[in-house]
Amino acid sequence: METIPVKVRRLEDGNNMPLPVYESQGSSGMDIRAAVKERVLLKPGEIKLISTGLAVSVPPGYEAQIRPRSGLALHYGIGMVNSPGTIDSDYRGEIGIIMINWGTEPFEIKSGDRIAQMVFSRVYRADLVEVNDLDATSRGHGGFGHTGVK
Repeated sequence: METIPVKVRRLEDGNNMPLPVYESQGSSGMDIRAAVKERVLLKPGEIKLISTGLAVSVPPGYEAQIRPRSGLALHYGIGMVNSPGTIDSDYRGEIGIIMINWGTEPFEIKSGDRIAQMVFSRVYRADLVEVNDLDATSRGHGGFGHTGVK
């Protein structure tokens, strides 16, 4: 499997935190942990920015995508408002996770909890070409569920 070097820096809040790691041989995402000074209580319907204590230097031509963890979504209704989040190759600030509680019970986030995953992907830049007409397809303008649910 191809790898790319990614520089990572621990910030003050993340000094004692393990670096993100792939939790299994087939994982495409590295788990990212919360780096909070005090526990955070995320009430139903509430949105909060959660610190990770990390900053990365993504190589040019790549991005890091920040995605929710499926177990948190299934068991607690915890997700991310902007999913996936994107870390561009020229961003050097802290990785912050914008979390939401879609569940019915308050959810506690403690320092060290695995709250998201980070996936690295190649980036392709589009060269837009303005035209008067687009090529025809069988779908055409159909969208927003026009094919039904079954």
